[in-house]
Amino acid sequence: MKVQVRNTVDMERRRALKASGGLGLLGLFAVLGLMPTSALAGVDRKVFEAKSLSEAFKAMGGLAPADSNLINLDVPETAENGAMVPVIVECKFPRTEQIAILVDKNPTALVENWTIAEGTEGYISTRIKMAQTSTVIALVKADGKFYKAVKEVKVTAGGC
Repeated sequence: MKVQVRNTVDMERRRALKASGGLGLLGLFAVLGLMPTSALAGVDRKVFEAKSLSEAFKAMGGLAPADSNLINLDVPETAENGAMVPVIVECKFPRTEQIAILVDKNPTALVENWTIAEGTEGYISTRIKMAQTSTVIALVKADGKFYKAVKEVKVTAGGC
């Protein structure tokens, strides 16, 4: 009977050490500035719950983003696997504040959203999920205004 009590105490101690270690690491990242501000402040859920592009644009504060040739959106014309579609967004604006990736026919329009620190290059390289053939939009906020670049991606096997 004593063995069972001791094992329970040891497991509870391990769980407590694991949780406190994770919180300590999270605090260290925040102090060193390695934590994105959106992770600390919380992200507006309305943006991620938007079902259409117009709802997503409105929730982000930009009603009608202008097309821009200062945004390079690099996506494949055809994606064999919608679960891993490579996307590169590169902006040539002097003060890029935010980069978001939206997909028109996904269950939720907003796929990813980054706040870009001042003095940082506007460059993102990632992989996204796409449910079906759709339009991929790179939405960039620079100097308080929204701009976009748009490309169509054909998906042979959906990933959402």
